Amino acid sequence: MPNTSFKNKVVVITGAASGIGLAIAHKFAREGAAIALVDMDREALEHCEKQLRDSGCRVMALCCDVTEPARCGSAIREIIQNFGGIDVLVNNAGITQRSRFTDTKVEVFRRVMDVNFFGSLYCTKAAIDSLIERRGMIIVNESVAGLTPLLGRTGYSASKHALHGLFTSLRCELRDKGVHILIVCPGFIKTNLQTRALGADGGVTDHPQSRMGKQSTPERAAAEIYRAAVMKKHLLILTWMGKVGYWVGRVAPVLYEKMMTRKFRDELN
Repeated sequence: MPNTSFKNKVVVITGAASGIGLAIAHKFAREGAAIALVDMDREALEHCEKQLRDSGCRVMALCCDVTEPARCGSAIREIIQNFGGIDVLVNNAGITQRSRFTDTKVEVFRRVMDVNFFGSLYCTKAAIDSLIERRGMIIVNESVAGLTPLLGRTGYSASKHALHGLFTSLRCELRDKGVHILIVCPGFIKTNLQTRALGADGGVTDHPQSRMGKQSTPERAAAEIYRAAVMKKHLLILTWMGKVGYWVGRVAPVLYEKMMTRKFRDELN
């Protein structure tokens, strides 16, 4: 299969004002793509838009809460009107949670699912006709937690497992439509996502994050995501520890659960 070029393509990125989303925006912009930034943080969004515009990129920014289906629809329509269509949709917006299941309010699970799962669903639903018309690509920022269990993050893991089910199934439906789906599963990446993790009551938790191995950077993640998109890969596992977790979880799932429990159980004490 020939490699894909993204020069002059229209790339839409949710959660684009920081972290992996912003790094993806800069990487695709350097490769000649037009960028649509979508995020809730208006101030950060405007700053990122200026950065990209000053670098010579065709860019637009839209302040949008992805948990609101009507707003997702209007944002996507505005992007299509401005650029003529969408070639790549990067579903990157997300939040996380760290708290015991027994202590966690149901509203926290609903909030995590609204952002991580339904936000991606709403944006994909709004963009799907244009993506089919242009034989485009969907990139989903999932997680290794969408493939394996993760202690203390039942809501987060559930939302990522739901994403995996949605987009692997959608890939089957779109196989004869020319739309490619790349699922990205980061390990531990240094972003501000973890500093805003929800606790049991829905507020930001003060429990420190436990992790395995060194953290990677958003820029490195973006470079690998771009390379995987060019090669039209179906699944990309990021970081060495992410790859180890993925394979141990597949080959010896009970062993993986025991190892992960020993490593993470003190986080919630």
